[in-house]
Amino acid sequence: MKRDYYDVLGVNKDASKDEINRAYRRLAKQYHPDVSSEKDAEEKFKEVQEAYDTLGDDEKRANYDRFGHESPFGNGGFGGQGFGGFEGFGGFSDIFSSFFGGGSQRVNPNAPRKGHDYERNITIDFLEAVLGTNKTLKVEVEENCHTCGGTGGKTKSDVETCDRCKGQGFVTVEQRTILGSMRTQQVCSKCNGKGKTIKNKCMSCNGSGRQKTTKEVKVKIPAGIDNNMSLRMAGYGEGGINGGPAGDLYLRFKVRPHKVFNRSGDNILLEVPISFTQAALGDQIEVPTIYGDVKLKIPQGTQSGTILRMRDRGVMNVNTGRKGDQLVTVNIETPKNLTKAQIDALKAFDALESKETPWEKFKNMFKS
Repeated sequence: MKRDYYDVLGVNKDASKDEINRAYRRLAKQYHPDVSSEKDAEEKFKEVQEAYDTLGDDEKRANYDRFGHESPFGNGGFGGQGFGGFEGFGGFSDIFSSFFGGGSQRVNPNAPRKGHDYERNITIDFLEAVLGTNKTLKVEVEENCHTCGGTGGKTKSDVETCDRCKGQGFVTVEQRTILGSMRTQQVCSKCNGKGKTIKNKCMSCNGSGRQKTTKEVKVKIPAGIDNNMSLRMAGYGEGGINGGPAGDLYLRFKVRPHKVFNRSGDNILLEVPISFTQAALGDQIEVPTIYGDVKLKIPQGTQSGTILRMRDRGVMNVNTGRKGDQLVTVNIETPKNLTKAQIDALKAFDALESKETPWEKFKNMFKS
């Protein structure tokens, strides 16, 4: 049984003419055999065309709303066979006018076309991302058959211009309807819109002219790459059609976390433990950075949680080339398992301290 025409176009029964036109153009573009890769695209296109033939005409729509598919005016009344099925009234003129800006002009089936773009996810280590690296990848793409060069024929002489459509990929058909004689265009049934026929098919690709192949891609990953950034590799996508250029390969990156370093934008974050003595007296220590160990001065009297900035020791920005900083958080570690000498030394130090401890100063703030 036929589907309801309103359901076919995806509109409500009270839809305006503009809504019907927009729905038709969207679906016609989606399912048109020349642009759609879906297996049942032609059948869906016919269904959409038939629904539009009826709902796009006020009189036919009124009759359809009243009688449904059981037309009292014959098959022609509601866009059946009398209107050519696949093409129908107002079909290709509207479609190609919208898609290609040329009235009812169709796209040359043998014109060069760019191959599809591919996207691939790639995971790299933290240091590879911040410092840059080189990788060699293998990608599987579809391109012209290496045996026939994309013609699909066993030899060049096996590929001929279709004698039915003269290489255009479509034929013009004149039909008699209740509105009079109408000329419409239909996909050539002999060559299926390709404009060419093959006498003897290539054994490698079985006449398709295409085959899968594995390519080796050498990638220079720039310093500063971060999660979800993409890198375009021109020409490493699907091979072009009819001599058109190849598509592109887009690499989307995922970065593994580092066990020590963290990243915030172009800055590197690092936590470093220091002793009580180093914090109190100050010191100069060697701190790891993504570029190697670098000396860092610990000022006298440094408090736990203090952040010290190491300029230009961060990540190079992929766009500006400027480096961020490394931000070092120092954490003072309290010693455990003290020896008697250490305990005596700390007690002597405490005796020299102010009688009011930091904790007592804090409590006295609330008393005042």
